[in-house]
Amino acid sequence: MKMLRNVRKYFLLTGQQKKLFVEAYLTLGFYRIAILTRSFKGLVTELNQNEKSTRTDIPYEKKQLALLIGGAVTAAANHTPWESACLVQALSAQRMLRKRTIAGIFHLGVTMKSAENDPLAAHAWLVCGGKILTGDAGHENYTILSTFSWKLEQKF
Repeated sequence: MKMLRNVRKYFLLTGQQKKLFVEAYLTLGFYRIAILTRSFKGLVTELNQNEKSTRTDIPYEKKQLALLIGGAVTAAANHTPWESACLVQALSAQRMLRKRTIAGIFHLGVTMKSAENDPLAAHAWLVCGGKILTGDAGHENYTILSTFSWKLEQKF
C-alpha cells in the first residue's frame, strides 16, 4: 500500500522534479559508497574549507532551483534502501548545485551527547541563499567545526 502511494506521489511530480529526484537518488548512492570506501579528506578535496560561515546570495531563479534540489535530495534519501544520513545528503546536494553553478556552503558540526559510550554526535547541513536545503532538523544544537564551499566553473 505504501509503495503504491509513493508511486502515485512520483507521478504527480513535474518533469523537472522527477529528473531531480532520480538524479538525487543516484547521487545519494554514489556518495554512500564513497563514504564507505574513501576518507573524508578524499571526499572534500574539491571543496574549499572556510574559516567562518559565509552567506551566499544567489539570483531568485537559482534559489528556486536550489530549493527543488534540496527537496529532491531529502525525498530521495527517505526512499533509499541504504542509509542516507546527513553527510551523504549534504554532499549529494552540493554536487547537484555545483553542476548547475549554484553557490552554497555546508557545515559540519558536533555536539555533546549524554551517552557515555558515544559522547559526541556529528551533523552536516547544507545552506544555499540563506536557506537550509539538507540537514535542517536539529542543526542549531551543533557547534560548527568546519564550513566548506565550492568553486563554480563557468560554462562557456
